[in-house]
Amino acid sequence: MIFDDRLDVRSVGCIAIRRGSHVEPTLDGQWTADLSPVDGPTLGPFDKRSEALAAEVTWLQQNWLTRSRG
Repeated sequence: MIFDDRLDVRSVGCIAIRRGSHVEPTLDGQWTADLSPVDGPTLGPFDKRSEALAAEVTWLQQNWLTRSRG
């Protein structure tokens, strides 16, 4: 799942949280979403941090959450 503060994931039992990406500003004030922690690309640049976060979530939903990890 993608972590969301609105959910208390502790209620489901033992959990393990790991970083899926790094959303960071660029030197010129734009934003990128670096998905290398899950072997993904760097997305962007985006004008707004919220755009980078939305792109991050979309990529994770389409490419990482559905990937078989056998």
